[in-house]
Amino acid sequence: MSLTHQDVARIAKLARIDVSEAEIAATADQLNNIFGLIEKMQGVNTDGIEPMAHPQDVSLRLRDDVVTETNQRERFQAVAPQVEKGLFLVPKVIE
Repeated sequence: MSLTHQDVARIAKLARIDVSEAEIAATADQLNNIFGLIEKMQGVNTDGIEPMAHPQDVSLRLRDDVVTETNQRERFQAVAPQVEKGLFLVPKVIE
């Protein structure tokens, strides 16, 4: 897959990024190089290879899933400007 300058300009417009003509040319080259690398990687035979989450065989140390904080809901809602049915009410914000 190869991107044209028009493709890059359209992507920049959709992303709301202002790019100059020189930047479009450089970006098109960089993206096409990335797509070329992806095509090479897709050509590698990976049959019989298990996916891995990490390149090294490590395991995460997990902590016990226990509650460490006390329930302070009533205290927090006591200072809230508006509370209805246990919920914090906030003003509607529309752009």
